[in-house]
Amino acid sequence: MWSEADEFMELFRGYLPYYLLIMLPLFIIIAPVCPVGAAHDFQVFRMQQFDLHGVPHGCRSAAVNLEARSAVGWGTSRHCVVARLEDITSDKFREIRSRAGALLIVLPRNLFGLSQEEKQQIWELEEAMLYQEVSIPVYFVEWASTLQTIVNDVASSYMKDDRSTTAVEALVHSIAANGYQIVVSTSQPSPRSDVNIATIQGKLPGFGVEEKLPTVAVVAHYDSFAVAPDLALGTDSNGSGVAMLMELARIFSRLYANPKTHARHNLVFLLTGAGKFNYQGSKKWLEDQLDGVEGSVIQDASFILCLDTVATDNVLYLHVSKPPRDGSPGGNFYKELKSVAESVNLNVTVDTIHKKINLADELLAWEHERYSIRRLPAFTLSSLKSHRSMSRNTILDTHENVNAPLLFHNTDIVAEALARHVYNLSDGKVFEESLEVSRESLDSWLEFLSQPRSAQILLDKQNVLVNSLKNSMSRYLKDVKVSYLVPDKRDPEIVFYDVTKTIVNIYSVKPAVFDLFLTGLIGLYLVAIYFVVQNFPLIYVAVSKFSSSKKSKVQ
Repeated sequence: MWSEADEFMELFRGYLPYYLLIMLPLFIIIAPVCPVGAAHDFQVFRMQQFDLHGVPHGCRSAAVNLEARSAVGWGTSRHCVVARLEDITSDKFREIRSRAGALLIVLPRNLFGLSQEEKQQIWELEEAMLYQEVSIPVYFVEWASTLQTIVNDVASSYMKDDRSTTAVEALVHSIAANGYQIVVSTSQPSPRSDVNIATIQGKLPGFGVEEKLPTVAVVAHYDSFAVAPDLALGTDSNGSGVAMLMELARIFSRLYANPKTHARHNLVFLLTGAGKFNYQGSKKWLEDQLDGVEGSVIQDASFILCLDTVATDNVLYLHVSKPPRDGSPGGNFYKELKSVAESVNLNVTVDTIHKKINLADELLAWEHERYSIRRLPAFTLSSLKSHRSMSRNTILDTHENVNAPLLFHNTDIVAEALARHVYNLSDGKVFEESLEVSRESLDSWLEFLSQPRSAQILLDKQNVLVNSLKNSMSRYLKDVKVSYLVPDKRDPEIVFYDVTKTIVNIYSVKPAVFDLFLTGLIGLYLVAIYFVVQNFPLIYVAVSKFSSSKKSKVQ
């Protein structure tokens, strides 16, 4: 009997039995049920990051490798908060920003179907996020059914912990629960050195000696802004302003092409870059025009009309830094604008808002202030009553939220008022039949401009959107030129950073307490195996005796 036990004991002195007894059960325990379903990846959009006048704004980090927790279930900097956009308030964001490790926000499935209360909450959140420095990584991700399931799992996991009646029940749940690991593998964001902010200009020379004719300039900035660069569609702010400018250029080019309707006014059209960053494009263009050696096209301009967000309300506000005098070109244009709006009788009214320029403010309110500082008569036409309106810088500014018929009517009013000014008319309608404002043209521009146009993703000199705007202006205008703003390398007024979008990997994992529990079980398992191997002869004898006694009883 002892010899049989010794022979059997020899089997455990090799390596293979140890692998079978220890490693095989271990692999079975830790292997996922479905490896494919345990990992998901989504495209995510990082929060804004830029420096303006030396002041840092936005998110300063990018890499993430943290455990996912809900907006109410997180507790330390080792957690990445995963929540719906509607569930994050400005106060909640400040708390997360100060103590959590990262934030992943899931966008609503339908941005157009939100209630006014939900929109207001999102506007306030964006405002709280945009103009402050955020040390943790903040990402936005578009809605997906798989992602919604993950959000629900993360939230329900916290609810089960919260509803546990005993400590043992909470411990058991924490061990058995499934969790998620949020991983964003990317480099630390670095300043971009290839900054080329384009400003496009073109003109329609008047009939006569160009240098001796009065000049009117129409200006609109083409970039957009929101809490994340790749989510900033800005269809109304300022896609509607660009669409109106391009339509004005189209219809006036047809008038100026006919010798019988060639006005004795020069018309200058200007699309500026970095408008959402304190109108840096206009500032650089003015410096080149007024401080350069070449002659300026707006040195003696009658007035500069800036267009900004012109499809929001049926009221057009003329924002001025200094009210135009009666009888001046700007004062006459304002009267013509009111007269046309009243004659059209579409419940569109025109009003002025006077706001002095505060040079102590970090940001200018409207684009016309850049021109007013240089003592040029300028004003901004907008559907917004205040420059602080949160609808100017939001991810909710999409094509579906723009009032296209209102843009058509407002464009018609501005076109008629401008025509009355350059042709010195007191009444009548200029743009009729084949010359009228085209609703289809405006709609096509809105559709084209409903794409991310944040300044930091339009920096390439061969950018498709900028080149499309230039080519379209070349069809209608003369002397179309593109100038570029390149920030000073030693003391730049504006600094952009890379990593605007990347990929997030979400892995289905067990919580950390499960690893501790599993380690304990493995340790006990190894101790038991060791005890069995070391005492196998005694165990064999005991089992043999037990087996013999059972047989004798049966007999």
